[in-house]
Amino acid sequence: MFKQWMAYDGQRFVPAVIRNYNESDFAGLIDVQALSFPPPFPSELWWNEEQLSEHVSRFPEGALCVEMEGRIVGSMTALRRTFREGDRHDWASVTDNGYIRNHEPDGDTLYVVDICVAPAYRRFGLGKWLMQAMYETVVHLGCDRLLGGGRMPGYQKAAAGMTPEEYVNQVKTGERTDPVLTFLLRCGRMPVGVVRDYLEDEQSGNNAALMEWRNPFESRTYRIERRSE
Repeated sequence: MFKQWMAYDGQRFVPAVIRNYNESDFAGLIDVQALSFPPPFPSELWWNEEQLSEHVSRFPEGALCVEMEGRIVGSMTALRRTFREGDRHDWASVTDNGYIRNHEPDGDTLYVVDICVAPAYRRFGLGKWLMQAMYETVVHLGCDRLLGGGRMPGYQKAAAGMTPEEYVNQVKTGERTDPVLTFLLRCGRMPVGVVRDYLEDEQSGNNAALMEWRNPFESRTYRIERRSE
């Protein structure tokens, strides 16, 4: 993956690149994690070098970063999985605690392990660019979909009066906004369920919304129709 464009923040254009990250980028990637996920997010969930080494060796296609002004300012990581009935679905189980040693080279789902952009660069819309690059990876690899658990940090203020499912529905209908879920909806992701005890995350009440993007060229319906022709 290599995408180059002029990112715009409403005032200036700055050259930007999305590419696959490698070992020389590890320090920069960890710095972005620290900036993107400050307390109360647990610091032990930031990337470490052993995890990043697994990403680039096991599934380099799913290891993306954004570079601007000579530094790493964002990243997005994914692995391939095929989900089966009865599979445990929480972040640690699905992603092997972020080490992705359970990556399945022929998995039908590209699963988002993490996406983050340094706060000072978010005005450039880099999160949407990363998401679009991962959609392109879904299509390139012939996966059925992109899936991942979206944090819902705004839920903390609403938790006393509603379930996480009700909260997600209100964000979906536009009655509420959420820093993460609203962003994912604007990127074309759709909520398909809520997972409780997904991740240690006080702001989300440890919940996550499963957010999906279907590959329009490889959906099950499309493949069934092709086979019946």
